[in-house]
Amino acid sequence: MTRPLVEIEIISDVVCPWCYIGKRRLEKAMAKRRDAYEFKTWFSPFELNPSLPEEGINHHDYLISKFGGGERFDEITAYVTETAREEGLTFRFDKNLMSPNTRFAHRVLWTARSYGMQADLKEMLMSSYFEKGVDLTGKERIIKIAKELGLPDEVCNDLLNTDLALQDVIEAEALHHRRGITGVPFYIINNRFGISGAQKPETFIQAFDQITKQT
Repeated sequence: MTRPLVEIEIISDVVCPWCYIGKRRLEKAMAKRRDAYEFKTWFSPFELNPSLPEEGINHHDYLISKFGGGERFDEITAYVTETAREEGLTFRFDKNLMSPNTRFAHRVLWTARSYGMQADLKEMLMSSYFEKGVDLTGKERIIKIAKELGLPDEVCNDLLNTDLALQDVIEAEALHHRRGITGVPFYIINNRFGISGAQKPETFIQAFDQITKQT
């Protein structure tokens, strides 16, 4: 018997902690429903702060300003770190020195999809940033990770030296804004149903069951 297809467009940013937490929760939900559904997922770009300079800015200062002070920064990062730990992730905000502009990372991710390695690259970039404190402001660092996963050298060179995938990323982000998406993570299932936020696995499972009954 053919399993119903559940296609999920995952709209997120590589430096969004809740996007990483949501990624793990979605993966757990899909694992529990592998026997019932066939899943197809891909990642679509969303820049939390597209105005950041290419060289990035000090991560600690940026978040203190964003959250409204050092005490609030400590409270929020502690809560997010504990939530991540519950999902098997080890966040190290103390190692994050820079907040990067993520447009180049999204260009590489967009390109990697054509080579069947987008999911692995997304995982590597998020783990590098949140768990290892890798500075993603450097294009060469992102390309190094992509090359390790097998993205061809000529494609990597084009990403570094041309505008490869730039227009694709711009148009995808514009589409999300027209859709009314103002925050991430956001999930579009079967191109019809939207789920906002890093929902618990049970919420995703309920959505899969309800959505497949309606399609």
